[in-house]
Amino acid sequence: MAITELLDEENILEMIDIHKNFPGVNALKGVQLKIRRGEIHALIGENGAGKSTIMKCLMGIYPTTSGKVIFDGLERKGYTTADALKFGIAMIHQELAPVLYRSVMENLWLGKQPKNKLGLIDYKTMAENTKQYLDMVDLPIEPRTLMSELTIAKMQLVEIARAISYNAKLLIMDEPTSALTNKEVDHLFDIMRKLKAEGKSIIYISHKLDEVFEVADRVSVFRDGMYIDTKKTTDVTQHSLINMMVGREITDLFPKTEKISGDILLEVRNLSCGKYFQDVSFKVSRNEIFGIAGLIGSGRTELLETIFGIRGKTSGEIFLNGRPMNSISSSEAISHKMAFLTEDRRFNGIFPMLDIKFNTSVANIKHYKSKLGFINNKKRKNDCEQNIKTFDIKTPSTSQQMQFLSGGNQQKALVARWLSIEPDIIFLDEPTRGIDVGAKSEIHRIINQLAHEGKCIVMVSSELPEILGMSDRIMIMYEGRQQVIIENKKESTQVLLMQYATGMKADGKIN
Repeated sequence: MAITELLDEENILEMIDIHKNFPGVNALKGVQLKIRRGEIHALIGENGAGKSTIMKCLMGIYPTTSGKVIFDGLERKGYTTADALKFGIAMIHQELAPVLYRSVMENLWLGKQPKNKLGLIDYKTMAENTKQYLDMVDLPIEPRTLMSELTIAKMQLVEIARAISYNAKLLIMDEPTSALTNKEVDHLFDIMRKLKAEGKSIIYISHKLDEVFEVADRVSVFRDGMYIDTKKTTDVTQHSLINMMVGREITDLFPKTEKISGDILLEVRNLSCGKYFQDVSFKVSRNEIFGIAGLIGSGRTELLETIFGIRGKTSGEIFLNGRPMNSISSSEAISHKMAFLTEDRRFNGIFPMLDIKFNTSVANIKHYKSKLGFINNKKRKNDCEQNIKTFDIKTPSTSQQMQFLSGGNQQKALVARWLSIEPDIIFLDEPTRGIDVGAKSEIHRIINQLAHEGKCIVMVSSELPEILGMSDRIMIMYEGRQQVIIENKKESTQVLLMQYATGMKADGKIN
């Protein structure tokens, strides 16, 4: 690792004219990024814009093809991830990967455990030091607590404590709020401001522009592997940032058309699933988008999983086209023309190491089987090429592994997969989570078109503007119970939805 001294008092980091080439792909095209000491700096852009690539270059995961990296006044060349940690750069990834059945303190000191004079791990010192760092992030838990017992929010705070234990001067946070409640987000932002006050710098990667304006001092925009601009958050608007991100005008993020009356396709009566939710009832017709809102833990996902047959119900009834479906598995749900786009596409949606051709055809693989049981790969490829064109999936070929597509393109491929079974009822659990504003607009357009074609859409979303913008009717859930069904969304607001989602009635009284 070569180091050259380059004094700079204002910036903790300068990445200058960074290029990164992969075989057949120019991922970064001479980008720059300058981070000041003691600032929270947002990095935004569409999926595939180069945000993750430049962070991996910064962390030493990828070597740059060309360009300079200057950190803390010194030019850094040919360094590894271990080197980056040593000179003060730490990253908290969006996909947390803790050692679940080890303690908090063992996770925090993994690979750098304190030793006693005999060379054995000093657990007493480890616990004392862990307590010190947990106090820094306002996390009052016992250091010997198993990581598996923590919420996602607490796991993230442990990761921040771990980064601080490396004496990190620059923290990279990649989509840290994607699985947090509003209260947990507020706590995380308080910790970020506290770290900023202590002189640490933070790179904050997010698709949520309202959060960018709330917590960041400046924001840099990338597009198609290129650097676009850096602005103070006080000098820009959400609209201007979106235009910089996508390079085009997005006039309607929620392209909702008026609902066409249709027959009742799905009915749920007094449905319960153990501790997850109880006594839920609603009806959804063709041509309708039925939105379900509520905080994390309210039972929204479990409700969809129970209707689709992933979970077993404990009581209640489910009707399809007026016929009772009292016992159903997920394979039976598919045979009854039901589709389910899951909440976590990486965990239980995509097959990351298999190609887009397999991923888009797997739900309807019997369609490609001959009488002798052989797969017609030519037809699969032709259909995949048509899906790529129809849904504007950005991929070099049908043989591209799913793990190398951006989040938005993965999501569009999953939509293509489920539409291959020609479903009548489509369950969408957080359909735009973790994707950029341009891809969101495309997904919203597809959802609206499906409803217009006579599909029955049941959509769960944590984003209240999305629920209000896309739904015909809205059901709010709170702690496993159905709060209310809002029949006329024009009479609703984000404030009213949040009021119900936090257990309050419209009159302000707690349920």
